[in-house]
Amino acid sequence: MDLTSIVGFIAGLALVIFGIVFDPSTGVVWSTIRNFIDYPSMAITFGGTIAATIMAFPLSYFKEIPKHMKVIVQGNKYQPQKYIDTIVDFAQEARRKGLLSLEDKASLLQDLFMRDSIMLIVDAIDPTKVKEILEDKLNGLEDRHSHVWQFYEKFSTFAPAFGMIGTLIGLINMLANMDMNSNDGATKMAQGMSTALVTTFYGSMLANLVLTPLAHKLHMLHDEEMVCKEIVVEGVIAIQAGDNPKHIEERLNAYVNENRRLQKVGHNAASTSGDKGRR
Repeated sequence: MDLTSIVGFIAGLALVIFGIVFDPSTGVVWSTIRNFIDYPSMAITFGGTIAATIMAFPLSYFKEIPKHMKVIVQGNKYQPQKYIDTIVDFAQEARRKGLLSLEDKASLLQDLFMRDSIMLIVDAIDPTKVKEILEDKLNGLEDRHSHVWQFYEKFSTFAPAFGMIGTLIGLINMLANMDMNSNDGATKMAQGMSTALVTTFYGSMLANLVLTPLAHKLHMLHDEEMVCKEIVVEGVIAIQAGDNPKHIEERLNAYVNENRRLQKVGHNAASTSGDKGRR
């Protein structure tokens, strides 16, 4: 489980609340929270943002929100090094026993994309056709996922806009109803200004603490998944071509962060030294 999104949201919300209630001269004043609660402003900002997004996207995107939240909480389940190790293992098996021997091992894979990719070369499909099929699948995946993070990106642009709309509405109403001849005209003006600005606060919070981080996190998770999918494509093509497993591993390591590669080399060296010591 990836707790960074949850921790980040809670921390951000806590810091904003701290900024609201903390007064350097008197300390914490919880009653100031009431100044930031305004139901008409909530209706304009949150309701308007959702309404505009419904206009821009099909309702099916909203139905997928729980699924997106689950993906974010689960975090990254795609680890390039594990994919490389699996591909190398298949390459060694194919080199010893032939491509047909991969069918039973492929059926045990939980990653459907990798399993289907291995089965393509087991079925002796033309290498050019295999590459074309797999690249079409990657393009389709890219297209589907891009619609998801673009949904949240567009969502986040509507929030500040409706916050500003709410502020304008508040200012217009304040100026229209302000009585300049009244002794408490300045007080009412200050109160009206405060209420008008709350909508901008709501819009900024919704965009910058919720929607934009969600869009970025989904985009990042997509990139990590695509790296693993590209490793599978490159590896499967190399296996079908009969390349040496060691050469395949070196080629696929280009997809892995340099630090991770160095850590793996160091771990392997330590393991080898330990084995020699035991001998």
